[in-house]
Amino acid sequence: MNALSTIAADPGPAGLFLDFDGTLAEIVPDPERAAPVEGTAEVLSALARRFAVVAVVSGRRAVGLAERLGRIPGVRFYGLYGLEDLDGPVDPASRVALRSMRRLLPELERVAAAVPGAWVEPKGFHASIHYRAASDVEAAREAIVAGLGSVLDGTGMRALEGKRVVEVAPEQGPSKGDVVRRVAGEERLRGILYAGDDLPDLEAFAAVDELRRSGVVGISIAVRSANAPAVVLEAADLVVDGPAELVELLRGLLRPG
Repeated sequence: MNALSTIAADPGPAGLFLDFDGTLAEIVPDPERAAPVEGTAEVLSALARRFAVVAVVSGRRAVGLAERLGRIPGVRFYGLYGLEDLDGPVDPASRVALRSMRRLLPELERVAAAVPGAWVEPKGFHASIHYRAASDVEAAREAIVAGLGSVLDGTGMRALEGKRVVEVAPEQGPSKGDVVRRVAGEERLRGILYAGDDLPDLEAFAAVDELRRSGVVGISIAVRSANAPAVVLEAADLVVDGPAELVELLRGLLRPG
Protein backbone atom coordinates (compact mmCIF):
# COMPACT_ATOMS: atom_id res chain seq x y z
CA MET A 1 0.00 0.00 0.00
CA ASN A 2 1.44 3.42 -0.96
CA ALA A 3 1.57 6.43 1.38
CA LEU A 4 -1.57 8.08 -0.02
CA SER A 5 -3.60 4.90 0.33
CA THR A 6 -2.28 4.29 3.84
CA ILE A 7 -3.15 7.83 4.95
CA ALA A 8 -6.62 7.62 3.39
CA ALA A 9 -7.30 4.26 5.00
CA ASP A 10 -6.32 5.43 8.50
CA PRO A 11 -7.20 9.15 8.79
CA GLY A 12 -7.63 9.21 12.57
CA PRO A 13 -3.95 9.83 13.36
CA ALA A 14 -3.14 11.65 10.07
CA GLY A 15 -2.59 15.31 9.22
CA LEU A 16 -2.89 17.22 5.94
CA PHE A 17 -0.84 20.44 5.60
CA LEU A 18 -1.44 22.66 2.56
CA ASP A 19 0.07 25.85 1.18
CA PHE A 20 -2.36 28.39 -0.32
CA ASP A 21 -1.01 30.47 -3.24
CA GLY A 22 -0.18 28.21 -6.18
CA THR A 23 -1.43 25.18 -4.23
CA LEU A 24 -5.10 25.74 -3.40
CA ALA A 25 -5.33 28.93 -5.48
CA GLU A 26 -3.92 29.78 -8.88
CA ILE A 27 -1.09 32.30 -8.97
CA VAL A 28 -2.41 35.71 -10.08
CA PRO A 29 -0.58 39.02 -10.70
CA ASP A 30 -2.33 40.72 -7.77
CA PRO A 31 -2.15 38.58 -4.58
CA GLU A 32 -5.26 40.34 -3.25
CA ARG A 33 -7.28 38.73 -6.04
CA ALA A 34 -6.15 35.17 -5.28
CA ALA A 35 -9.03 32.79 -4.60
CA PRO A 36 -9.23 29.05 -3.92
CA VAL A 37 -10.10 26.91 -6.93
CA GLU A 38 -13.65 25.62 -7.22
CA GLY A 39 -14.54 22.92 -4.71
CA THR A 40 -11.68 23.66 -2.29
CA ALA A 41 -13.80 24.71 0.70
CA GLU A 42 -16.17 21.76 0.26
CA VAL A 43 -13.29 19.26 0.14
CA LEU A 44 -11.42 20.78 3.09
CA SER A 45 -14.60 20.78 5.17
CA ALA A 46 -15.17 17.07 4.48
CA LEU A 47 -11.50 16.25 5.16
CA ALA A 48 -11.61 18.12 8.49
CA ARG A 49 -14.41 15.82 9.64
CA ARG A 50 -12.33 12.76 8.79
CA PHE A 51 -8.68 13.60 9.52
CA ALA A 52 -7.03 14.52 12.82
CA VAL A 53 -5.56 17.72 11.35
CA VAL A 54 -6.29 19.74 8.23
CA ALA A 55 -4.18 22.90 8.13
CA VAL A 56 -3.40 25.67 5.67
CA VAL A 57 0.15 27.01 6.15
CA SER A 58 1.14 30.19 4.35
CA GLY A 59 3.20 33.34 4.33
CA ARG A 60 -0.11 35.23 4.36
CA ARG A 61 -1.76 36.41 7.57
CA ALA A 62 -3.84 33.70 9.24
CA VAL A 63 -7.02 35.78 9.31
CA GLY A 64 -6.66 36.54 5.60
CA LEU A 65 -6.38 32.83 4.80
CA ALA A 66 -9.49 32.08 6.83
CA GLU A 67 -11.44 34.81 5.08
CA ARG A 68 -10.45 33.61 1.61
CA LEU A 69 -11.43 30.02 2.39
CA GLY A 70 -14.53 30.86 4.38
CA ARG A 71 -13.42 30.05 7.97
CA ILE A 72 -14.09 26.35 7.50
CA PRO A 73 -14.92 24.60 10.79
CA GLY A 74 -12.16 22.23 11.85
CA VAL A 75 -9.54 23.65 9.47
CA ARG A 76 -6.49 25.28 11.08
CA PHE A 77 -4.84 28.37 9.63
CA TYR A 78 -1.15 29.09 10.27
CA GLY A 79 0.00 32.43 8.91
CA LEU A 80 3.41 34.03 8.42
CA TYR A 81 5.03 30.59 8.12
CA GLY A 82 3.68 29.54 11.50
CA LEU A 83 4.32 32.71 13.50
CA GLU A 84 0.58 33.08 14.13
CA ASP A 85 -2.76 31.30 13.99
CA LEU A 86 -6.29 32.70 14.26
CA ASP A 87 -5.82 33.30 17.99
CA GLY A 88 -2.74 35.46 17.39
CA PRO A 89 1.02 34.95 17.76
CA VAL A 90 2.13 31.42 18.57
CA ASP A 91 5.87 32.13 18.69
CA PRO A 92 7.76 34.26 21.27
CA ALA A 93 9.74 35.90 18.45
CA SER A 94 6.57 37.70 17.33
CA ARG A 95 6.83 40.75 19.63
CA VAL A 96 10.45 41.39 18.70
CA ALA A 97 9.58 40.92 15.03
CA LEU A 98 6.77 43.46 15.26
CA ARG A 99 9.06 46.12 16.69
CA SER A 100 11.78 45.37 14.11
CA MET A 101 9.32 45.53 11.23
CA ARG A 102 7.96 48.90 12.32
CA ARG A 103 11.49 50.29 12.16
CA LEU A 104 12.30 48.55 8.87
CA LEU A 105 9.22 49.40 6.79
CA PRO A 106 10.51 52.79 5.54
CA GLU A 107 13.72 51.12 4.38
CA LEU A 108 11.81 48.33 2.64
CA GLU A 109 9.66 50.94 0.90
CA ARG A 110 12.87 52.64 -0.26
CA VAL A 111 14.24 49.37 -1.68
CA ALA A 112 10.98 48.66 -3.52
CA ALA A 113 10.68 52.21 -4.85
CA ALA A 114 14.01 51.80 -6.64
CA VAL A 115 12.66 48.81 -8.61
CA PRO A 116 9.99 49.53 -11.24
CA GLY A 117 6.98 47.27 -10.71
CA ALA A 118 7.88 46.36 -7.10
CA TRP A 119 5.73 47.12 -4.05
CA VAL A 120 5.67 46.34 -0.34
CA GLU A 121 2.92 44.41 1.42
CA PRO A 122 3.16 44.97 5.21
CA LYS A 123 2.01 41.97 7.28
CA GLY A 124 2.66 43.18 10.81
CA PHE A 125 5.38 40.74 11.87
CA HIS A 126 6.50 40.18 8.26
CA ALA A 127 6.58 42.14 5.02
CA SER A 128 6.65 41.08 1.38
CA ILE A 129 8.25 42.86 -1.55
CA HIS A 130 6.38 41.73 -4.65
CA TYR A 131 7.83 42.13 -8.14
CA ARG A 132 5.40 40.17 -10.33
CA ALA A 133 4.60 43.38 -12.23
CA ALA A 134 8.25 44.07 -13.12
CA SER A 135 9.07 43.99 -16.83
CA ASP A 136 12.41 42.27 -16.12
CA VAL A 137 11.71 39.97 -13.16
CA GLU A 138 15.28 38.67 -12.82
CA ALA A 139 16.75 42.16 -12.74
CA ALA A 140 14.08 43.15 -10.22
CA ARG A 141 14.90 40.17 -8.03
CA GLU A 142 18.62 40.93 -8.07
CA ALA A 143 18.04 44.58 -7.19
CA ILE A 144 15.71 43.74 -4.30
CA VAL A 145 17.97 41.06 -2.84
CA ALA A 146 21.00 43.35 -3.12
CA GLY A 147 19.11 46.26 -1.58
CA LEU A 148 17.96 44.15 1.36
CA GLY A 149 21.47 42.89 2.06
CA SER A 150 22.59 46.02 3.90
CA VAL A 151 19.12 46.93 5.20
CA LEU A 152 18.61 43.68 7.12
CA ASP A 153 22.15 43.28 8.46
CA GLY A 154 22.05 43.19 12.25
CA THR A 155 18.26 43.60 12.50
CA GLY A 156 17.40 40.00 13.40
CA MET A 157 15.37 39.70 10.19
CA ARG A 158 16.06 37.61 7.09
CA ALA A 159 15.00 37.50 3.44
CA LEU A 160 13.08 34.47 2.15
CA GLU A 161 12.65 34.14 -1.59
CA GLY A 162 9.50 32.87 -3.26
CA LYS A 163 8.00 33.15 -6.74
CA ARG A 164 8.46 36.82 -7.66
CA VAL A 165 8.35 37.85 -4.02
CA VAL A 166 10.91 38.35 -1.26
CA GLU A 167 9.62 37.93 2.29
CA VAL A 168 11.26 39.72 5.21
CA ALA A 169 10.82 37.55 8.31
CA PRO A 170 12.45 36.94 11.72
CA GLU A 171 15.77 35.07 11.56
CA GLN A 172 14.67 32.89 14.46
CA GLY A 173 11.05 32.68 13.40
CA PRO A 174 9.36 29.39 12.52
CA SER A 175 9.32 27.80 9.09
CA LYS A 176 6.63 25.72 7.45
CA GLY A 177 8.69 22.70 8.44
CA ASP A 178 8.56 23.77 12.08
CA VAL A 179 4.76 23.92 11.88
CA VAL A 180 4.62 20.36 10.54
CA ARG A 181 7.02 19.05 13.20
CA ARG A 182 5.29 20.86 16.07
CA VAL A 183 1.74 19.84 15.16
CA ALA A 184 2.81 16.27 14.34
CA GLY A 185 4.34 16.01 17.81
CA GLU A 186 1.46 17.66 19.66
CA GLU A 187 -1.17 15.53 17.93
CA ARG A 188 0.95 12.37 17.76
CA LEU A 189 0.30 12.07 14.04
CA ARG A 190 1.24 8.83 12.33
CA GLY A 191 0.54 10.03 8.81
CA ILE A 192 1.55 13.33 7.16
CA LEU A 193 0.73 14.85 3.77
CA TYR A 194 2.20 18.21 2.79
CA ALA A 195 1.47 20.01 -0.50
CA GLY A 196 3.13 23.17 -1.77
CA ASP A 197 4.63 24.82 -4.83
CA ASP A 198 7.36 27.27 -3.77
CA LEU A 199 10.77 27.50 -2.11
CA PRO A 200 9.51 27.93 1.50
CA ASP A 201 7.70 24.61 1.07
CA LEU A 202 11.05 22.82 0.82
CA GLU A 203 11.44 23.12 4.59
CA ALA A 204 8.11 21.35 5.04
CA PHE A 205 9.20 18.64 2.58
CA ALA A 206 12.32 18.17 4.72
CA ALA A 207 10.15 17.84 7.83
CA VAL A 208 8.11 15.13 6.11
CA ASP A 209 11.34 13.28 5.32
CA GLU A 210 12.49 13.53 8.95
CA LEU A 211 9.18 12.28 10.29
CA ARG A 212 9.20 9.44 7.79
CA ARG A 213 12.58 8.30 9.09
CA SER A 214 11.03 8.12 12.56
CA GLY A 215 8.30 5.77 11.33
CA VAL A 216 5.56 8.19 10.27
CA VAL A 217 3.88 7.55 6.92
CA GLY A 218 4.59 10.68 4.90
CA ILE A 219 4.22 12.12 1.43
CA SER A 220 5.27 15.48 -0.03
CA ILE A 221 3.37 16.80 -3.04
CA ALA A 222 4.56 19.57 -5.36
CA VAL A 223 1.92 21.52 -7.25
CA ARG A 224 3.09 22.52 -10.70
CA SER A 225 2.05 26.15 -11.11
CA ALA A 226 3.26 29.21 -12.97
CA ASN A 227 7.01 29.53 -12.43
CA ALA A 228 7.16 26.71 -9.86
CA PRO A 229 10.87 26.27 -9.03
CA ALA A 230 12.37 23.11 -10.50
CA VAL A 231 14.01 22.27 -7.18
CA VAL A 232 10.57 22.04 -5.54
CA LEU A 233 9.23 19.69 -8.21
CA GLU A 234 12.35 17.53 -7.92
CA ALA A 235 12.21 17.34 -4.11
CA ALA A 236 8.61 16.10 -3.92
CA ASP A 237 7.42 12.50 -3.79
CA LEU A 238 4.57 13.34 -6.17
CA VAL A 239 3.85 16.19 -8.62
CA VAL A 240 0.36 17.30 -9.63
CA ASP A 241 -0.54 19.74 -12.40
CA GLY A 242 -2.07 22.73 -10.68
CA PRO A 243 -4.38 23.46 -7.76
CA ALA A 244 -7.46 21.90 -9.37
CA GLU A 245 -5.66 18.57 -9.71
CA LEU A 246 -4.51 18.76 -6.10
CA VAL A 247 -8.08 19.35 -4.90
CA GLU A 248 -9.19 16.27 -6.84
CA LEU A 249 -6.40 14.26 -5.23
CA LEU A 250 -7.57 15.47 -1.81
CA ARG A 251 -11.14 14.55 -2.71
CA GLY A 252 -9.86 11.04 -3.39
CA LEU A 253 -8.74 10.76 0.25
CA LEU A 254 -12.43 10.74 1.14
CA ARG A 255 -12.87 7.57 -0.92
CA PRO A 256 -10.23 5.16 0.40
CA GLY A 257 -9.80 2.03 -1.68
